[in-house]
Amino acid sequence: MIHKLEHIGVRVNDMDASIRFYTEVLGMKLVKRAPLADGVELGFLSFPGSDDVEIELIGRGSDGLSDSGKVHHIAFTVSEIEAEIERLKAHGVTMIDETPKTILNGAKLAFFFGPDGERLELFQPANV
Repeated sequence: MIHKLEHIGVRVNDMDASIRFYTEVLGMKLVKRAPLADGVELGFLSFPGSDDVEIELIGRGSDGLSDSGKVHHIAFTVSEIEAEIERLKAHGVTMIDETPKTILNGAKLAFFFGPDGERLELFQPANV
């Protein structure tokens, strides 16, 4: 079952400049900054007092996308990602990831397409 909007991922060219913009100009706070094994770097930001929805900055890496400065995906929190993948498939949803990927200390994710080809993500936190 989908619980809430988790985060919105935005591709960026310069992680430091983007973090400065979102913190100094928009008043957000940097919650976490983490490199992944494939050269991608992630930065998570939220507004003080609103930690339950974040912007995820996605920098570097080579996933074949060149859409910097654009929304990369919208993520939704789930508690049982495998069951949710099967539910979406039963509705005829096109999955990008048939099997969840594990990142950042055990969090699981799986991407799929919305009706207009938009990238959407199921996100299961590591503590679930």
